[in-house]
Amino acid sequence: MGAAAVLTPPLFLQNARAFQRIHSTPFTVMSQHNSLQGPRGIVVKRNVLKRFERVELLRKRGQWKAGDRVQGLKKTTPDV
Repeated sequence: MGAAAVLTPPLFLQNARAFQRIHSTPFTVMSQHNSLQGPRGIVVKRNVLKRFERVELLRKRGQWKAGDRVQGLKKTTPDV
């Protein structure tokens, strides 16, 4: 029996330690490349509104009331 066999732990302990070392580190979030990020300074007004935004806008204008259909809404232009 050589010195190397005495100093190295059994294979199952090596794997257990590696597993513990890998999974005990805190969760890190991956970074995002600058070309994939949206513009931060200028915010452009959107032309297309989501359905709930259109309903809210029509409700403010008095063109939609509770109980009306949500499908087939009138075309709306966003307020400036």
